[in-house]
Amino acid sequence: MDVRKSVFAGTWYPRSASECERQIESFLKTPLDNVLDTTPAGVVVPHAGWVFSGGIAGRAISLMKGDPQPDTVIVFGMHLPPGAAPRIMEKGGVETPFGPLPVDEDLAGELTGSFSFKREDTDNFSPDNTIELQLPFIKYFFKEAAVLPVGVPPEPAAPEIARTAVEAANRAGKRLRIVGSTDLTHYGPTFGLTPYGTGDQAHERVRQEDDRRIIDRMLAMDPLPVIEEALASHNACCAGAAAAAIAAARELGAASAALTEYATSYDKSPGDSFVGYAGIAMY
Repeated sequence: MDVRKSVFAGTWYPRSASECERQIESFLKTPLDNVLDTTPAGVVVPHAGWVFSGGIAGRAISLMKGDPQPDTVIVFGMHLPPGAAPRIMEKGGVETPFGPLPVDEDLAGELTGSFSFKREDTDNFSPDNTIELQLPFIKYFFKEAAVLPVGVPPEPAAPEIARTAVEAANRAGKRLRIVGSTDLTHYGPTFGLTPYGTGDQAHERVRQEDDRRIIDRMLAMDPLPVIEEALASHNACCAGAAAAAIAAARELGAASAALTEYATSYDKSPGDSFVGYAGIAMY
C-alpha cells in the first residue's frame, strides 16, 4: 500500500507513537459533562496544534468509540473557498504515528462516480492540517477502520456529497463514523479582523457573539445555515466541512447535537490575535 506521508507530525502534534499515546491519554483525563449516554454518529472538532485544541478534538472523537466499531471514518475538512473543487484521496493510505490508515477505496469510487473532484494521491496532495491532525486520534480509537479524507468547499454541494457517501456506505453494509474539522473565528490583526479592537473585551465579544452564533447554527443541525453564517460573519474557517459532517450524521439518523467543549487560543496564550475552538457531538 502506498502511504501519504504526514506533514505536521513533530510540529503540530507528536511524531512518535509513545508521545502521541501519552498526550491522548492525558487529554482523556479531563471529563466531559455535556454528553449523552449513547454513541454519537459524528463530531465537529477543531484542528489547531494539539497544544491548543488537541484535547477538545481528541475527547470528542473518543465519544464515538462505542460498539459496533466503524468500518470507515469519513473526515471532512480543508481550507477551500467558495467555487473551489472538492478534493478526495481515493487510493492508498495515510501515515500516522500509530501506523498507516488505509483509504476506503470502494467508498471513494462511489463518490468520484457521482461528483467532480480534484483527486489527490500519496505523492501529489495539498498539505492540510484540518484532516491530518485528526488521523492519529482515528487510528488510536478505531484501530481496524479505514478512512476517507474529503475536502469540501462552503457550498451546497458539501452536504450533498456527505449524504451520497452515507447512502453508498449503507448500500454496502458499512458502519460509519463522521468527523468534520473546522476552527471558529480567527480574530485579530494577524487575520485582518479587528472590529472589536483588541484585548479582553474583544475576546469576550467574539466568544459571546461571533463564535456563539456559528455554534448555535451547528447545534441546530441544519447544514446550509452553517455555511451562510460562516460566509457572512467569518466565524468558521471550514464551514463546508462542518456542514458536510452535520448532513452525514443526520443521514445516519442523528437528531440532536451537544456542545462538548469550547475554548480559544487566548485562554492559553492571551494576545491581540486568537482562534476559537469547539467540539460538537451529534446523536
